[in-house]
Amino acid sequence: MSRNVYVIGVGMIPFVKPGANAPYPQMAAAALRAAMVDAGVGYAQVEQAYVGYVYGDSTAGQRALYEVGMTGIPVVNVNNNCSTGSSALFLANQAVSGGSAECALALGFEQMSPGALGTLFGDRPSPFERFDLATDELVGHAGIPLALRYFGGAGLAHMQEFGTRLETFAKIRAKASRHAANNPMALFRNVVSAEDVMNSPAVWPGVLTRLMACPPTCGAGAAILCSEDFLKRHGLKGAVRIRAQSMTTDTSRTFDARDMREVVGFSMTRTAAQNVYEAAGVGPQDIQVVELHDCFAQNELLSYESLGLCPIGGAERFVEDGDNTYGGKFVTNPSGGLLSKGHPLGATGLAQCTELVQQLRGEAGPRQVDGARLALQHNLGLGGACVVTLYEKV
Repeated sequence: MSRNVYVIGVGMIPFVKPGANAPYPQMAAAALRAAMVDAGVGYAQVEQAYVGYVYGDSTAGQRALYEVGMTGIPVVNVNNNCSTGSSALFLANQAVSGGSAECALALGFEQMSPGALGTLFGDRPSPFERFDLATDELVGHAGIPLALRYFGGAGLAHMQEFGTRLETFAKIRAKASRHAANNPMALFRNVVSAEDVMNSPAVWPGVLTRLMACPPTCGAGAAILCSEDFLKRHGLKGAVRIRAQSMTTDTSRTFDARDMREVVGFSMTRTAAQNVYEAAGVGPQDIQVVELHDCFAQNELLSYESLGLCPIGGAERFVEDGDNTYGGKFVTNPSGGLLSKGHPLGATGLAQCTELVQQLRGEAGPRQVDGARLALQHNLGLGGACVVTLYEKV
């Protein structure tokens, strides 16, 4: 059984630096209340809830939801690293599509600490053991935090194969800042130039500067999904259809290819995107707006290729031609993306969903992409999981 699924409500709160945030239950409740107002439904109408977070104790999802209501519905807690929010969305979509629920919600939040990401349980095997070993073998640089080595190494592989310049990554970061200047929900709204990015402190000389990495962030986002019957029965407006969605995880190629681009999920993304295009009967050329996982400027460039927005090896030309922004082929990350909006891990996928729903409704204000009818979302977590979602204006 497979039914049409619609996003009827989205909500998020402004993302902030760690320490400037409210506690996670209050952040999550604020985002969920905004989504319910946007949808025009009450919590009592929600039949299932999927709640994503990475840094929190078990059943933190219930703790967050109980701020809004205690109706006894199933609550499933989700942790899929940086793709946690879209993994919650994937499960809510499955529940409605498969007929298990008429109305379901996906909620994501994160209360993060300053500094680089790290593991919390040092007395047991790390989920990243094989990733770390592959990174040690392929790029070394043990003194650099692992996330920077992962994505810096992937960017370096692209530079070495195609002659991509460091300045190209700087231009991607500068583009993100220009987009975020129009987003009141973004953490960083100051516009920076490519020169500013190049002149920021080098965390890996010749490979990565500080401004090419997204900041640790606190925040929350939510989406309410429903069936077509529920939509019509309640006379709801402003719905956006989930045209297709795919979640992928690693294959043996992640390590066997001995390529840092594969270690950070290039083929996971490519497969998920191809699945979505095939299921929807469209190609990337039919899409107008994209929110993709730019945890580093390097990963945004790689994602242009893995999502099929440009040919393999063509990403630098894609950037130089302005095809990643307004007036080009695709407006990528009109929200400012993770680089400028921020990256509260559990909330990121729902924030991307919020931006694209607003774009398809024509409600994005100065960020609005003219004529947006199809919107693509890409959310990636190492370890690994990738979710690609195609939304359609109705």
